[in-house]
Amino acid sequence: MTTAETSARPPRTRYTKAVRDSGTRAWIVTGLLVVFMMVNFADKAVFGLAADEIRADLGLSATEFGLANSAFFLLFSVAAVAVGLLADRVSPKWLLLAMALLWSVAQVPAALGGGLAVLIGTRIVLGAAEGPAFPVAQQAALSWFPNHRRNLPGALVTLGVTLGVITAAPGLTWVIARHGWRAALWVLAAAGLLWAAAWLGCGADGHHRDAAADRAGVRSAPSGRSVAWAAYRRIFGSRTWIGTTVAYFTSYWVVALMLVWMPSYLRNGLGHSSETAGKLVAVPWALGAVALLAQAALTGWLMRRGVSSRWARGRVGAGLLLVAALCFLAVPFVAGTGAKTALLVAGFGIGGSFATVAITTVAELAPAERRGGALGTMNAVVTTAGLIAPTVVGRMIDSQGGSGYQNAVVLSAVLLLLGAVAAFALIDPARDATPADA
Repeated sequence: MTTAETSARPPRTRYTKAVRDSGTRAWIVTGLLVVFMMVNFADKAVFGLAADEIRADLGLSATEFGLANSAFFLLFSVAAVAVGLLADRVSPKWLLLAMALLWSVAQVPAALGGGLAVLIGTRIVLGAAEGPAFPVAQQAALSWFPNHRRNLPGALVTLGVTLGVITAAPGLTWVIARHGWRAALWVLAAAGLLWAAAWLGCGADGHHRDAAADRAGVRSAPSGRSVAWAAYRRIFGSRTWIGTTVAYFTSYWVVALMLVWMPSYLRNGLGHSSETAGKLVAVPWALGAVALLAQAALTGWLMRRGVSSRWARGRVGAGLLLVAALCFLAVPFVAGTGAKTALLVAGFGIGGSFATVAITTVAELAPAERRGGALGTMNAVVTTAGLIAPTVVGRMIDSQGGSGYQNAVVLSAVLLLLGAVAAFALIDPARDATPADA
């Protein structure tokens, strides 16, 4: 062995260790972001779990309760755009920390007391703090991985949504039943503070965040305000971004109903007890987790074999929405509580699992320096479904009684069919990816 070969080995060893350490850190950060999304969706789920208790305590109609839940999304979309654009310039680590701290503070006023006005005010603040959470968390996770390895971490962060509801539903239902719905808000405030402490010590930005890391094929865009807005116009005008956003909107409509009205549907529409409903609420989220991981595995397998994102992401995602729509459409035609419950669980679980398709598609479409803005703006448009759906369904329940729940499910099926068509026909990132000189 030559002297040159001997002297060259230590740097290579140090490099190998650095790569291994970076990989370990990437999964630690991803794990923390999974927990971040768990807390985020536990915050969202608590009002649905306590719907009957809150309405009885405050004397609210279904429309008023729906309005309080819609208020959560009043600034949700605006904040998603603003912070998404800011995430292209500011470290996601600090943005995520600020969000988690604000979540905890926003729980306090309603936990202390007050009526509908306090409820609406705190939900608006909480929505503003949580609006950017998903796109920024995804951006933070994806910054640790090249494009061809992003399906799994993207799916895991999305899985945090499911795990948040699965773990929160029985626990928060128990707290609500024995200590009241305001006590559940204190539990959520504490969870947010604990996560913030852990993130402060272990959170970090990945080395694939900057444009130099686009070795996987996600191209960089030059800086400059006019150039930046030209790049955004190209992204937002592309058929892929439009198709992804339309499809994701319909999926998020399902998520909003699952959070706000599914517990009430199970109790008041299908006659399940509160305890049974609290357990059943977790089932579609668990099914959604299976669908989400299966989609990520299938998409990754297809892409490793050279299948384009048009099929691997767009048409696989379209298939998920189509299956969910068919489940919902079948609800009015089956008899028996068990059959209706099974179809609802399948429709909600599969219909709400489009998020990873949307995130990874737009991450592929947008250059690294525009990814935060592209994801944040998509999230802003999509989450207007959460602003609209709770109030619309609340009015349907007030005007139609128990049949309003079932009619809301049929309406959701029609929207999911529209989303499936949009995903199938329009998504093709390879065709629409922003040129490097845009």
